[in-house]
Amino acid sequence: MSVLVYAEHDNASLKDATLAVVTAGGQLGDVHILVAGNGCDAAAQAAAKISGVAKVLVVNDAAFANQLAENVAPLISGLMANYDAVLFPATAHGKNIAPRVAALLDVMQISDILSVESADTFTRPIYAGNAIATVQSTDAKKVITVRGTAFAKAAEGGSAPVEAVAANGDSGISSFIGAEIVKLERPELTSAKIIVSGGRALKDSDTFQATIFPLADKLGAAVGASRAAVDAGYVPNDYQVGQTGKIVAPDVYVAVGISGAIQHLAGMKDSKTIIAINKDEDAPIFQVADIGLVGDLYKIVPEMVEKI
Repeated sequence: MSVLVYAEHDNASLKDATLAVVTAGGQLGDVHILVAGNGCDAAAQAAAKISGVAKVLVVNDAAFANQLAENVAPLISGLMANYDAVLFPATAHGKNIAPRVAALLDVMQISDILSVESADTFTRPIYAGNAIATVQSTDAKKVITVRGTAFAKAAEGGSAPVEAVAANGDSGISSFIGAEIVKLERPELTSAKIIVSGGRALKDSDTFQATIFPLADKLGAAVGASRAAVDAGYVPNDYQVGQTGKIVAPDVYVAVGISGAIQHLAGMKDSKTIIAINKDEDAPIFQVADIGLVGDLYKIVPEMVEKI
C-alpha cells in the first residue's frame, strides 16, 4: 500500500504533529511525504531525515507560501493517482485541507484515527472519547486525519531522496491577508511535556495568572485551561484543552480547579500522569487522576511553588 503524508511545517521546520502521522502511515505501507511551501527546502530536508520515509515530494511555489487549503487540496488530489491513502495531522490546518481532498476524490474522510487495525480498518473516538468506534472503509482511496497523541513520534535516522513536483498554481479563490500569531514564552500546548491547566474556580484573569503562571514557570510547563475558564475570559482561546480545544497527552498534566467535564477529559485523559487539585472530592476529574489533592487550591498551589 502506498501512502502519502502531508507535512505540516513553517517552511523552515516540520511541526511535531507530522512525526506522529509518519508513524501511522508506516503501519499502512511505504510512506512518501509531501512538503508544499515556498522556500521550504529546509523543511524538505528535515522530512528526508525521518526514519521510515521512502521519498519526499517537495513543491516550491509562491502559491503555497501560506499553504492555503484551496491551493493545497487540488495538488494532493492530483497526486493521489499514485497513492492508496493520504494522511494528515488532525490539527486545525490538517482538518482544513483533508475534507477538501476527500470531496475532490469523492470518498469519505476517516477522521481522528487512534489506531490502524488493517489496511482498511481503523479506530476513532466518538461521544467525546467515551466510546471507540472501529470503522472500515471500502473506498479505493483513503483520506485520513491522525490524532497525534495516539501515535509515537517518528525518530530521525532516514535519508530519503527528495523529488521536486510541479506546482498546480494558484486557484485564485482565496488569498492570504495576514496572521496574528500569539508568541508564547512557555512551551506550546500540543508539544509540551508538562502542562498546568486552570479552571473556572480561578475566579478571574488576574487570579488565574497569579496562581497558575508561577507553578508553570517553576515546572517549565505550558499553560492550559478548561473551556469554562476560556469562556469566562480568564485566558485566550489558544489555551483551551478539550474536545473543542486542543488534544494533549503530556508526561504530566496538572489540573487546578477543574471539575473534569466530559468535554475537558476528552482533550487530556491520555496524559501519562494526571494530577488533580480540587476542593470537591467528588469531582469527576479524580476518576481519571493518578494523584489527587483535595483542598483549597489557593493554599496548595502556592505551597507547591514554594517547595519546587
